[in-house]
Amino acid sequence: MPIVLVVVIRSFVSFFLLLLLVKLIGKQQVTQLTYFDYIVGITIGSIASTLSVQVNENSWSTIAGMAVWAALAVTLALVGLKSPWLRKIIEGVPEALIQNGKIRHDVLKRNKLSMEELMSMLRTKDVFNVEDVEFAVFEPSGKLSVLLKSQKKPLTPQDINVQTQYDGMPTNIVVDGILDTKALRSVNLTRAWFEFQLKKMNIDRTEDIFLAQLDTQGNLY
Repeated sequence: MPIVLVVVIRSFVSFFLLLLLVKLIGKQQVTQLTYFDYIVGITIGSIASTLSVQVNENSWSTIAGMAVWAALAVTLALVGLKSPWLRKIIEGVPEALIQNGKIRHDVLKRNKLSMEELMSMLRTKDVFNVEDVEFAVFEPSGKLSVLLKSQKKPLTPQDINVQTQYDGMPTNIVVDGILDTKALRSVNLTRAWFEFQLKKMNIDRTEDIFLAQLDTQGNLY
């Protein structure tokens, strides 16, 4: 068998095997990516690439290696749900870089962060003045969570006793020219109602609509 065809076949196998393992590991691997998760993901991807192009390597042993790494990641995640002690060791703990408005230099040093890096992370949160910050917590994922001082927080309707209407998720009625009848039924509306709305907008065909949304106030976009 030509070597190129072997690589193509092995690439297909490694691609779909990697897809399966990522699904087994779960979304947590991406949504709350810690340094440990990052290393595990890189390692599994590296093994997958070895399976794809290293034709001299035994396929089954490479697949077994990928399976073991994925199984260990899943097992540690499940055990970590029951064991806070183990979860702290694997994922780390959040640490306050700014506490009660004061910068904690010892925590910055422990996490090998410079003042410039702290300021850069604050700017990504639209905070340019350290004096405005009550708490800044360095999360295990490497992200910064910021709590502004009470006098620096944006004004909300509740602060000035203004009543607001419920504002929930809009319902997608049409996507890519396809009418979702289940979505219509979920908001107690009919196809006839929708067609009447289209006539008022001088739209003749549903197929011409890229997106149609209905918000919780009954407004059709």
